[in-house]
Amino acid sequence: MSGYSLADLAATIAARSEALPETSYTASLLQQGPAYCARKFGEEAVEAIIVATEGDASRLVSEAADVIFHLLVMLRAAGTTLDAVMDELERRTAQSGHAEKASRPK
Repeated sequence: MSGYSLADLAATIAARSEALPETSYTASLLQQGPAYCARKFGEEAVEAIIVATEGDASRLVSEAADVIFHLLVMLRAAGTTLDAVMDELERRTAQSGHAEKASRPK
């Protein structure tokens, strides 16, 4: 198991968001705004889905890394944090997944 965590990645994204867009891919994504970051996340998610259906585990690992990176960039662009997401996941562990899903507004 790697010692690198999602919190480490979020911290790296936060630090790179302060860089010049010309020198940082992360900063260049964030400069284009939340809608652009959301579209990039969607593109990466679709690529991961395609690879998953093809059964190529090594490519799936690569695409999953892209999805996670772009998810965290999208969260930052939207003004929220990984901590907020983790708090929500922790809250949900207090009940079954079926009960949590049923409790959501329709």
